[in-house]
Amino acid sequence: MVLISALQRSLEVGALTITAEIMPPRGANPEKALAMAELLRGRVNAINVTDGSRAVMRMSSLAVCKLLLEAGLEPVLQVGCRDRNRIALQADLLGSHALGIRNLLCLTGDPVRVGDQPAARSVNDYESVKLLQQVASLNRAEDPVKGLLPDGGTNFFAGAAADPNCQSYTGLISRLKRKKEAGARFLQTQMVMDAAVLQRFCSQVANPLNLPVLAGVFLLKSAKNAQFINRVVPGACIPDELIVRLEKASDPIQEGIAIAAEQVKSYLTIAKGVHMMAVKAENLIPQILDQAGIN
Repeated sequence: MVLISALQRSLEVGALTITAEIMPPRGANPEKALAMAELLRGRVNAINVTDGSRAVMRMSSLAVCKLLLEAGLEPVLQVGCRDRNRIALQADLLGSHALGIRNLLCLTGDPVRVGDQPAARSVNDYESVKLLQQVASLNRAEDPVKGLLPDGGTNFFAGAAADPNCQSYTGLISRLKRKKEAGARFLQTQMVMDAAVLQRFCSQVANPLNLPVLAGVFLLKSAKNAQFINRVVPGACIPDELIVRLEKASDPIQEGIAIAAEQVKSYLTIAKGVHMMAVKAENLIPQILDQAGIN
């Protein structure tokens, strides 16, 4: 019997779909990450676990995904290409399938230079398109060397990342076409701070490719936080009007929650769902969803 993930079922029937993101710990104790995930139970369809985000050491995404499964929570395994060659990636994919993980987000990975160990060596044997091709090949039971896998194919539901703020729409369309052809079946976007940007992206890029979009909603904690993101995160474009709102707010965190809730309500009229990001404040995601009227 083929195992279909709850995320896949939700997107395929066109239901309102919500995912959220947690970070693995910078250490060997997963309890805090699992506690954050527990707060999302019943509120989201699946929980992404980041993989070496910002090129910083954290616990294996695969390990945390398995722990989520054991807790009865559906994970999305983020798989980055920066740190592993194709043999290691193939091994991790087969291992994750054996553990019951079905949802993947295939990523190239942030460059090492942005992290806290810039002397580390990048591998980059694959990038996101080649990784998607590899996943699709395993789903077809194709051995990466020759012939077929002896026990049949995998059943992954693979997605890709996209940046609606990309300045080159020609390049964006070209790359997403390649991701679609390689096997991407849904998109999770980087943070979007303007509904008009999301509307253009969906109407001109994602919808023609028949790729369902989960629009990235990012919790801004303060004006300083927003300015820092604009300065250091490639492609980030937080409007001045939102920064001013945060500056004037007597409680910036609550103002950030209100902004995120407004975005959720707006984006759900444009995209198939939302992807919630609240770095080190995942416990506030339920409050955002409550304010957005998502119960």
